[in-house]
Amino acid sequence: MSENTMERFVGIDVSKDSLDVCLDPGGQCLRVAYDEAGITEVLGQLKAFGSALIVMEATGGLELRLASELAGQGLPLAIINPRQARDFAKATGQLAKTDAVDAAVLAAFARAIRPQARPLKEAFVRELDELLTRRRQLVDIRVQESLRLGSASKVQKKSLAAHIAWLDKRIADLDDDLRGRLRASAVWRAKDDLLRGIPGVGAVTSLTMLAKCPELGTLNRREIAKLVGVAPLANDSGKHRGKRFIFGGRADVRCVLYMSTVSAIRHNPVIKAFAERLVQASKPAKVVIVACMRKLLTIMNTMIRNNAPWNPKIA
Repeated sequence: MSENTMERFVGIDVSKDSLDVCLDPGGQCLRVAYDEAGITEVLGQLKAFGSALIVMEATGGLELRLASELAGQGLPLAIINPRQARDFAKATGQLAKTDAVDAAVLAAFARAIRPQARPLKEAFVRELDELLTRRRQLVDIRVQESLRLGSASKVQKKSLAAHIAWLDKRIADLDDDLRGRLRASAVWRAKDDLLRGIPGVGAVTSLTMLAKCPELGTLNRREIAKLVGVAPLANDSGKHRGKRFIFGGRADVRCVLYMSTVSAIRHNPVIKAFAERLVQASKPAKVVIVACMRKLLTIMNTMIRNNAPWNPKIA
């Protein structure tokens, strides 16, 4: 294999202030500041290196700035779960952990596993996702303050009540902003209308599914269930048949889907009948709720894929 056709891989470890880049083959390492000048230098190095699969870890949003620049240059990029990279490092005997080591591990991961390069979410969806994340943060704070209010002294209650009222206003403003953004686009408005036509699915569930699970409607039922984390995973070995558990996936989507499913079991005739059949078959309560979550997710996925409104007979 010639140098021109040799396969190339790049691992990039992202931290708050710096970027560590490892080029494979060659093992060349580069450390730059995570700013405009550093990003420009990394892009120049990658262009000189040639076409390569780039792997980065999801780091709570820190990676998005660089990922957007890489995607804008048309470079193939895979953003992986940090757990995958750490498990791979341990499996290969690499127990040390530094930024440079992590970059080298990511490059080795790219060569060995070859994760699929996926396009970034479009800017509109990223904005919805970020606003939803902020809404979730404010709701969590409101819950904490409400719990404190119940046992607060008289002198504390005034401050707590004022803060809760402020949080209510901010959450309502975010809801209006999210709703306005979604309804301003004909394509996303149509998807929102489809999802909200399902009994048990409200505005927050619809927004969450569209913003945090944009793959909805593009995958089959097994793939979407595994992506969200409601697919039962086998635990068998030899003659042993272990219990199936759900694991991984997108926890924020799963939480909202759970609340929607609780409502659907009461008000959605299809989900309600399905849950009753499982109960009559003596299935445990957790199995019933997860199975109903998976069924509701499958219905959403099919409706978006086929652009079909809610129909209880088809569902």
